[in-house]
Amino acid sequence: MAFDGTWKIDRNENYDKFMEKMGVNMVKRKLAAHDNLKLTITQEGNKFTVKESSNFRNIDIVFELGVTFNYSLADGTELSGAWSLEGNKLVGKFKRVDNGCELNAIREIVGGELVQTYTYEGVEAKRIFKKE
Repeated sequence: MAFDGTWKIDRNENYDKFMEKMGVNMVKRKLAAHDNLKLTITQEGNKFTVKESSNFRNIDIVFELGVTFNYSLADGTELSGAWSLEGNKLVGKFKRVDNGCELNAIREIVGGELVQTYTYEGVEAKRIFKKE
């Protein structure tokens, strides 16, 4: 699958505004903007493993397409939801456990880069990764 491989953060678009809308304080937002996030993605059928490594944490996330799971963001925000494959996009539909608000995510390959687009309460942000 096109998502397989190791991806290193290259740049962000509107990420600070997105985190602010999520309720992340200014100090954590400034740190998160320079987290040096690296994703290693592997797919076996409908099962994905995403290894996240950053300045703040290292975590393995294992999920199956269409199966609901729980996930904690780096700031501690708890989410529940699932990923699906829609064409060549991974589409994540999540709800915050604390307030029930939706957080949607799309992962897609655009021009050889992995683009993650997040939408929360009308604010959209992108994190763009280059393959290592």
